[in-house]
Amino acid sequence: MKKKVVVVFMIVLVLIMSVQTVFADNPKGKNVTILTPYMSSVTTNQMAEYLKTNLEKEEVNVTVVDTKGDMAQFASRIEDTVAAKVDAMVIISVDPNQAATQLATAFEAGIPVFGIDSGFIDGMMVNATSDNYAMGELITTYLFDDLMKGEGSIVMLTHRPHPGVVKRCEAADDMLKNYEKIKLITEQHVDVPNPIENARKIVENLLLSNSEKGSITAIWAAWDEPAIGATQACQDAGRDEITIIGVDGNSQAVEMIQEGTNLKATVAQDFEGMAAIVSEEIIKMFNGEEIEPGEKYAPGKLITLEK
Repeated sequence: MKKKVVVVFMIVLVLIMSVQTVFADNPKGKNVTILTPYMSSVTTNQMAEYLKTNLEKEEVNVTVVDTKGDMAQFASRIEDTVAAKVDAMVIISVDPNQAATQLATAFEAGIPVFGIDSGFIDGMMVNATSDNYAMGELITTYLFDDLMKGEGSIVMLTHRPHPGVVKRCEAADDMLKNYEKIKLITEQHVDVPNPIENARKIVENLLLSNSEKGSITAIWAAWDEPAIGATQACQDAGRDEITIIGVDGNSQAVEMIQEGTNLKATVAQDFEGMAAIVSEEIIKMFNGEEIEPGEKYAPGKLITLEK
């Protein structure tokens, strides 16, 4: 009789453990923290909101942290997030190498780290982004061949701490070597936050030092917000001969393209698609499924006045 009781008890115990395992492997009640220094950016804000919405549909608890351009604070808040023992962490629009030490503590603590439009380092799970080098090639080819007809002078507005911007810049750098009749006047770093206003001031000064019409053929902007600021500066100065391009598919930029301003083209990134990739991977992980670490791409699309 005792043996039967023991057997029944063991069966019940196994069933209880199985039920606990089932409930452990599901998204409901899990805690995810989203961290970024750049929530003031329209596109970064969009990605964070898309991700938050997707995860909350699965009853995941989501906290969003914005350090307003302060990288030291960003690193500190990663430490706080690790101490809070969250179930996953997502960094948006930031190079993980800038907080590698703090992220290493997350890896050591067994906290899965994901990225959206960020870089990828060993220890992370998935970074969803665009193929930024390909986008750089796409927009630069359109500028150099279709808009500039292979000759003229350009200004580059960049922000190389951002991993996606770096790859777009590298594409432009590589292509410039093949265009002997296109001259780079200067490359200017655009500070973030407030990239529209910062770019506008940079271009205002450049227009003063290059006051003769035709002295600047085009402005290559690594993303849309400095392209918008550059366009505003050129319009205010009456420099309608200067061609400007950007990347992102920012709604304000697209509107300016369609209005026939100096801003002629952008490459629309699928930010909603990036957020969808990461939310799907996180939910898979919470459901106990294996995910393959690495970068995953959401495709971009060229937008011009004709398209």
